[in-house]
Amino acid sequence: MARMMWTSPAGRASLRGWALPATGAGRGPEEYRLLTRCLIAGVFASLAIIPAAAKGAAAPGGWKLVWHDEFDESDIDPSNWKFDLGGGGWGNGEAECYTSRKENAYVEGGLLRIVARREKYGGSDFTSARLKSEGLRAFRCGRIEARMKVPAGDGLWPAFWLLGSDIAEKGWPACGEIDVMEYIGKDPDLVYGTMHGPGYSGQAGIGKRFCLPEKVAHDFHVFAVEWDTDQVRWLCDDAAYSVVTRADLGGKKWVFDHPFFIILNLAVGGVFPGPVAPDTPFPSELSVDYVRVYEKVPRDSGPRTEAPSKQ
Repeated sequence: MARMMWTSPAGRASLRGWALPATGAGRGPEEYRLLTRCLIAGVFASLAIIPAAAKGAAAPGGWKLVWHDEFDESDIDPSNWKFDLGGGGWGNGEAECYTSRKENAYVEGGLLRIVARREKYGGSDFTSARLKSEGLRAFRCGRIEARMKVPAGDGLWPAFWLLGSDIAEKGWPACGEIDVMEYIGKDPDLVYGTMHGPGYSGQAGIGKRFCLPEKVAHDFHVFAVEWDTDQVRWLCDDAAYSVVTRADLGGKKWVFDHPFFIILNLAVGGVFPGPVAPDTPFPSELSVDYVRVYEKVPRDSGPRTEAPSKQ
């Protein structure tokens, strides 16, 4: 999300152990039917409490799921996410005021919905939301991915990105930043993956853009980074399109060897996306199906871990 001067992530239920009662030994048809109905009710009750991770499809090869949010609850989970609040441009000339109102961020239908609205609020002409896992969830290395659907429209700037957890002590860009995915409405078939650190921040950030065969906003896509101690790799729908290594920095400091937290936001306007076009629709929604974090599986660790599926 950078270009900024910083200002402030079924299996089938086992039926073993259940047995239908015998019809003999003094049990009549009515008692048998009653016990059968109780058994069926118990089976459905047990299915309802199977954890999401038990219902899943296989994790990406070589990776083990360590944390996820599937947005299947009735509200945003406060143990995973908090909000950045306010306006003032956020160092990028953005036009929105971020709020924690349900008008701007809520969970519905198995999706986190971040909604930008054209309205006067907090001294700004637009509202939206910016969620972060700072102080709640932080990760060092691994595969970090989200399945998302971005909104279309000039001036919209959705992003999925990571900031170093030591930002309060070191500031930006010394804390490091990894932009897993940035999209700007004026480039409808492109997404951007970038890293920022001391001597390579803002417009000098290191990364590449990826051109999709259709408009990005047409459908959901999985955006990911695979990050280890010496490199970061960017992927879109499992197609790797960029790799930056420690050696690529040419002597500049590598600041990606400590924990980072996750940010999801939908900005409106700013230096990078440009102004909002008159025909950009509002409200506009960034839909997030899930966020998942994996760690690398050692080669001799046995079978893969299962990740939760989204139907």
